[in-house]
Amino acid sequence: MGNNPDATTVIDRYAVMGYPVSHSRSPVIHRLFAVQTGENLQYELLEVAPDKLATAIRQFAKTGGKGLNITLPHKSEVTRLVDDMSERASNAGAVNTLVFRDGEIFGDNTDGVGFLRDLQSNLGLELEDANILILGAGGATRGIIAPLLDVKPKSLLIANRTMSRAKSLAEHFSTQGPVTACRFEDVRNPPVYDLVVNATSAGLKGEMPPYPEDAIGEDTVCYDLSYSMKATPFASWAAEHGAARSVMGWGMLVEQAAESFYLWRGVRPDTAQVLKQLSITA
Repeated sequence: MGNNPDATTVIDRYAVMGYPVSHSRSPVIHRLFAVQTGENLQYELLEVAPDKLATAIRQFAKTGGKGLNITLPHKSEVTRLVDDMSERASNAGAVNTLVFRDGEIFGDNTDGVGFLRDLQSNLGLELEDANILILGAGGATRGIIAPLLDVKPKSLLIANRTMSRAKSLAEHFSTQGPVTACRFEDVRNPPVYDLVVNATSAGLKGEMPPYPEDAIGEDTVCYDLSYSMKATPFASWAAEHGAARSVMGWGMLVEQAAESFYLWRGVRPDTAQVLKQLSITA
């Protein structure tokens, strides 16, 4: 690790697998990490259909691949393909990072810790005793609940279009902290939320869930787990409704990538520098 390549150097291979995957910024981010840390590696985009996932992972490992990032729609399915996984991956019910070692596949999930680092380190948010609202009850929500409860908020409410999914998540995490559930239209302000997280993809699909206007006050930070070069529908809505800050998930993207990089290489990159290079600082 950290050696300058020469003619005989074997370059360690990493990649991200998804379907589709052409939009991924991971190759750019990991190349910046590699240059910054002096690590000799290459990072590829691999578009893999769901029915080819197991074969593609085994083939990548067999041909000398060292690790993979796994993105949509494979994060849940890949939990069935690992030999062992971290507690945070098990808690999230999803894996986004694979490490190949000693002939076995280890699965981890860096999304939650990446999200929390962006909130605390990059955005400087104090989350202890905070009132938190999460919109949506899918896989993205499941991956961030445990890390948020770890910082001891006053309340965490999951709002979803259908009550059953939100209630199921709240019950699953109920032993870890004060988490409750409701439908979108039943959100009540307590009086306002300190943090509102959009974990739905509806806005990017041209749909708009009933975002609860009364939940936003002048001190509310709104965070969209989705990201785009222009403001997402939720980010625009939050800014228009008086949120103190309206942030997209670029910081989470870089922070979760840094955690993956650390798992693979044992070196932690300077994420602030990379965010600056990408011109997406919050």
